[in-house]
Parts: sequence; structure tokens; C-alpha cells
Amino acid sequence: MIYRKPRLIAEAGCNHKGEMENAKELIKVAAIFCKADVIKFQKRNNKELLTKEQYYAPHPNPANSYGDTYGAHREYLEFSVEQHRQLKEWCDEFGITYSTSVWDLTSAKEITSLKPELIKIPSACNNHYKMLEWLCDNYEGEIHLSFGMTTHDEEDRIVKLFEDKGRNKDLVIYSCTSGYPVPFEDVALLEITRLKDKFASRVKEIGFSGHHLGIAIDIAAYTLGASTIERHYTLDRTWKGTDHAASLEPEGIRRLKNNLGATYKALNYKKEEILDIEMVQREKLKYRER
Repeated sequence: MIYRKPRLIAEAGCNHKGEMENAKELIKVAAIFCKADVIKFQKRNNKELLTKEQYYAPHPNPANSYGDTYGAHREYLEFSVEQHRQLKEWCDEFGITYSTSVWDLTSAKEITSLKPELIKIPSACNNHYKMLEWLCDNYEGEIHLSFGMTTHDEEDRIVKLFEDKGRNKDLVIYSCTSGYPVPFEDVALLEITRLKDKFASRVKEIGFSGHHLGIAIDIAAYTLGASTIERHYTLDRTWKGTDHAASLEPEGIRRLKNNLGATYKALNYKKEEILDIEMVQREKLKYRER
């Protein structure tokens, strides 16, 4: 098995708390301290995405809400397309790839106008086939898509759509369990093997999007063949909001990046039966008959 060099995506999402200065700091720290490859945000047109009832309903967890209703909460955390343009400029300045998850067709069109290297489709919207078709026809970069809370029939339909559009070799699909946080027994790492067996020859790459605690699982995911690893990322896990508890702080992202790099170097066979590093020990320690 030939392993791709691991790619680490720090999913900032809405962990900026609706403040551009927080977003800039997330970018700077991810690039300079963590050495992540990509930082990813989110874009929603909330009145397009949500029903009227959802928009004006109370937040299901009021302690984490930034508004009187769920819609007001989501609007508070939302950045405009011009603000996303600024985020992309900061990413270029600090030397990290910018990306965004798009949750609706309007957002897909807005983010496409910025020409990012990759756009992500979250599990919640991977059956928004009109949006997928529009991206296939109008966006030239990589399209990343998570398979959380998705049936096997839905997976087949999604990959077939990309094949019919001639865009399947730009498609990166992620093994994912949608939960915040996910207990270890529900991570289901062997789904990576299933996706590889079924889709590896049909798509560009298999990835893993994790919402668990710690980083050991991510190393196992990479070893199983998920070459892009995505983890939620925050500056402070105690901050107000629903995603912080399932996120890694900067030291966690930094350790994960280093550990993925070390694992990549280690995943090979010996170049010779006895390596140069072993020769001294062989001469010193190997049993010899007398």
C-alpha cells in the first residue's frame, strides 16, 4: 500500500464566535504554531437553509446561543462573502490554505466566486443534489464531502452524480460519524476500509472527519488509508458554543500534525534486510556460536 502524505484540515467552523479578530487569530495560530495544511470555515444563508419554524425557534441549548432564536444565533455567527474574502487574504498572508463548508446553494455560489482550492459539503447537506450539480458545473477545485448520517444508497447516488458530471476524480469523500463529541465505539474506523474498497478507484481520495476526543483515533484513521484528516479546532474549548467541546485546541492540532508526519515516515518496509542503523547493534549484540 502506498500512502499519500497526510493533509490536516483545522476546522475552525464558527468557533470564531462571530468576531473577525478571533478568526484572524485562528488562522495565524493554525498556520504558524500548528502547521496545519488547511483551515476551514462555514458559510450559510440561514433563511434559505432553515424553515421559518426552525429560524424563529429557540436555540435547543440556550447556554450556547448568541441570539434569542436559533436564526438570530446563526446570523450572529455568520460572515459575509466580503469577510470571507478577507479570511482568504489572511490565509494567503500566513501561508495556509483557505476553505469553507457551504450549506446551501447561495453560499456555494458566493464561496465559488472566491476561487478557493477546495470547498466542503457537510454531511447535513450532502443530499442537496441541486447544489452538488451546480458545484460540479461551476466550481473547478476539489469538492470534499462527508458521509456522516448517510445511507449506503445515498452514498451511491452521490458518487454516481459526480461520475455522471465527470467530476468524480475531484471528489474527496470522508468517513464520518455526526455527533459532538462522538464516543470511541461510534467512531467506526473500519468504515474507512469499506469506503476504500467500494470507492477508492472512483474518487480522488478518502478522508476522515473526526468529532472524538484526543488524537490517537486520527493516527489509526490515517493508517487505514484516510489521507486527509479533518478535526474541529478552537482557541479555547471552554468558549461559548456547541462545537468547542468536540474541538482540539492549538497544542492538540500541533501534536496531531507532528504525529501524522511521523507516521507517514514510518509507514514503509525496510530498504535492506539489515538496516545501517542496525549494523552496530548486530555487531555488538547478535548471538554467535563459540
